[in-house]
Amino acid sequence: MIDKIFPSLDAAVADIHDGATILIGGFGSAGMPSALIDALIRHGARELTIVNNNAGNGDTGLAALLKAKRVRKIVCSFPRQSDSHVFDGLFRAGEIELELVPQGNLAERIRAAGAGIGGFFTPTGYGTALAEGKETRLIDGRHYVLETPIHADFALIKALRGDRWGNLVYRKTARNFGPIMAMAARCTIAQVSDVVDLGQLDPETIVTPGIFVQRVVQTNALQGGHP
Repeated sequence: MIDKIFPSLDAAVADIHDGATILIGGFGSAGMPSALIDALIRHGARELTIVNNNAGNGDTGLAALLKAKRVRKIVCSFPRQSDSHVFDGLFRAGEIELELVPQGNLAERIRAAGAGIGGFFTPTGYGTALAEGKETRLIDGRHYVLETPIHADFALIKALRGDRWGNLVYRKTARNFGPIMAMAARCTIAQVSDVVDLGQLDPETIVTPGIFVQRVVQTNALQGGHP
């Protein structure tokens, strides 16, 4: 019997190893798997490479992981925000490496990994420092830069509901990077507000099929039922 439900957050992240590359969903705080991040902090894995749209907000979630100095490198689109003081301090002190990726390129590099695409040419970034050292090509009179896929050891994502097969539905824009990240990691771990019986999820509303999810952990008891 297929049952991907894990008994606890700590059990779900227990085998994340030092030096792992981890995709973390979320657009700011929307869709961020904060409970899984807190479990990762408790777990203690270090020297991590984190891929996220941002570089942390305030002092919670991803920012707390950075503050604990567990991250060696972050790959993101928006490292500087009004409340990104944790990242700012680490970066200025030379204690974290940054790979800056335009948001569209970031999404497509993750999607390419899940789709089995070896790379793609995009005009975004051509002629800037972001294209240094990368292959370029002139196609139909326009210059393009070759971008490579972003594969990961683990993906931590947040969904609204899931079942024991790992099928997921999301809450509105909280889905953001979750679906493509689930496809790009060797092991995808989803925190959900509710676990439902098989058949209770309308197949037409399932965004991430269970084949892309290895672990599901319910967190509504910890989060007061907020999706």
